[in-house]
Amino acid sequence: MDVGLFWQGLVLGLAIAAPVGPIGVLTIRRTLVGGLLAGLLSGLGAATADAFYGSVAALGLTAVSHFLVQQQLWLRLIGGLFLVYLGIKAMREKPMAESQAALPVETADHLRAYTSTFFLTLSNPVTILSFTAVFAGFGLGAQTTGSWSGLQLVGGVFLGSALWWLTLCGVVTAVRTRLSSAILRLINLASGLILAGFGLALLISLLR
Repeated sequence: MDVGLFWQGLVLGLAIAAPVGPIGVLTIRRTLVGGLLAGLLSGLGAATADAFYGSVAALGLTAVSHFLVQQQLWLRLIGGLFLVYLGIKAMREKPMAESQAALPVETADHLRAYTSTFFLTLSNPVTILSFTAVFAGFGLGAQTTGSWSGLQLVGGVFLGSALWWLTLCGVVTAVRTRLSSAILRLINLASGLILAGFGLALLISLLR
């Protein structure tokens, strides 16, 4: 095992996951509403998509890369509409403390948390080009001499991304119980506006 290659992938995964975009906002909100597991599964969905795109770039799967880039119009359209839907849903949802019946989170909800962020992250296939550029810029592609070394690099990317989401969700969980219903309501409104804004921006970009 090439430990150096694995650690380079881990650092890259952290760097890719750390910027707070729509997935970060969604994960924070889900952690506040559903708890640590709901938030962590949302983050892991994004980490899985990052690892998938990283594997496409690292292993040189050009046919898959070209296909996804060619389908980016439809993928981004679906992603934009879904973000708008999630934003509206967040703005209309009452905090758990205000709900008349706080039901336990079902396994199906956990599955939806994972799959929704996975497909939202996949809705931007240009990420493949970003991975390819980063791999080329740091010479990581030249270090992957076969499928096994490529998978080590991608494994590092996934773990780095997962560590970021675990840290983020852990911090949010620590402050979750200290927030009042009024603050949670404001967070719902703010996160809903941000998610809907990201979705609208994505849809508008398709018109250019």
